[in-house]
Amino acid sequence: MPRLIFLLALMLMPLSTALGAAQSQVFINPGPHELWLLIDQSTSSLRIYRGEQMLESFAPVSVGRGGVKRLRHQGDSSTPLGVFHINRVKLDSDFHIFLGIDFPTAAHAREAWEAGMMSAREYGDFMSDLRRTGEPPQDTVLGGYIGIHGLGEADPEIHRRFNWTQGCVAVTNAQIDQLADMVTIGTRVVIR
Repeated sequence: MPRLIFLLALMLMPLSTALGAAQSQVFINPGPHELWLLIDQSTSSLRIYRGEQMLESFAPVSVGRGGVKRLRHQGDSSTPLGVFHINRVKLDSDFHIFLGIDFPTAAHAREAWEAGMMSAREYGDFMSDLRRTGEPPQDTVLGGYIGIHGLGEADPEIHRRFNWTQGCVAVTNAQIDQLADMVTIGTRVVIR
């Protein structure tokens, strides 16, 4: 059985490699009318673009207390780096509004498997769930339930001064209201 799981994982490698390559290409060439988001940790900002034209910029934003990482693990409070898409919206969140992203991606899972963070079985299960449901499982060693949200009842002063989330990106309640009116399921989100 372990051999079968290992062989399945090997067969899935080209698919996840292609997905990872496609994600990096998307960021380089946004469509002229594509609405997309850039979250830049170095400037503590979230920028909304249509094509290459910036429409709006929110700053400061808060990321996870653990900073940003390409390969985060469940519970480390870091924000994942990469190219994602909004895949769910929760309007009655504890943090006002929650815009979920499709983390972990197939590329993140593959990197975690190659780095020894995820077993061949876990990787095979991840890819199987992703193919079956079209959504990444949220209970992996990489964590899940990552998104962009407002403050809810959180202290705005802490938001202005510290990275305070458990891995999400936080903006003010007014900013998440504006953002929720602009984005749709599938909107690309680049976190760097």
